[in-house]
Amino acid sequence: MITHGNGPQSGNLMVQQDAAANIVPPMPMDVVGAMTQGQIGYMIQQTLQNMLKKEKIDIPVATIITQVVVSKDDPDFEDPSKPVGNFFSETEAKKIAAENDYVIDPKPGKDHIDKKMKGHVIKKVKPTGDKPYRRVVPSPDPVRPSEAVAIKKLVDNKVIVIASGGGGVPVVEDKNGILMGIDGVIDKDKAGERLAESVKADIFLILTDVDVAYLDFGKTEQKAVNIMTVAEAKNYLKDGHFLAGSMGPKVLACIRFIEEAKGKKAIITSLNNAVNALKGKAGTTIVPN
Repeated sequence: MITHGNGPQSGNLMVQQDAAANIVPPMPMDVVGAMTQGQIGYMIQQTLQNMLKKEKIDIPVATIITQVVVSKDDPDFEDPSKPVGNFFSETEAKKIAAENDYVIDPKPGKDHIDKKMKGHVIKKVKPTGDKPYRRVVPSPDPVRPSEAVAIKKLVDNKVIVIASGGGGVPVVEDKNGILMGIDGVIDKDKAGERLAESVKADIFLILTDVDVAYLDFGKTEQKAVNIMTVAEAKNYLKDGHFLAGSMGPKVLACIRFIEEAKGKKAIITSLNNAVNALKGKAGTTIVPN
């Protein structure tokens, strides 16, 4: 089973929506997320199919457009935290807010909740600079992939499944099980863990830009971590070694996989080291206490 991010593709599509808004109706963010799942899933799927064909390996590959259920009471809806799209100057931010009925720098809480739920919020995300403002949308915690049953059946029947791309399309569910898409972005690592959990995976492998996770990353005394228990990982997170915008969500997803999915181990490494990491010869491995 494979999942993937969609940051650049989603950002590009959102810029396209804004640029052409006076020509064609712009698509909402949940639809943009679904579009990128199809776009990237198609490329991964075709590449895998061609490689398997060359190796004369008869294994089917399928991409599933995945909706991921989130709680309508998630605190991020009251204080959206995920920056998306272009940066703006203060003048540009005020102009965009006026033209699109956005709110600028709202306080956390129920005020402007309708705009927050729709991602109609602009915040100052940098303390200085000519363009410190950016649109922000909710980034709710994933609960489960809606298509979990279908995905599990495909996996059980030896299909390579590409799913939950870009964290999946965030949806809320009413008391009757009816789903509704929302404007938001789910962290891909946390969503990937929920996907692994839904198919009862033994190993959760996160591929990123670095070969291993580091303590004191970027400092002269940085130290690679080859293996750590869940308890050690929690302590390192608490001590600030894994930052929220980079390694933090990956380590948290690995902890969840061990604790909640009862996985055997979780691994963080680079694409080039994936095979060796699975053999225990590379990467950072998180194991039960």
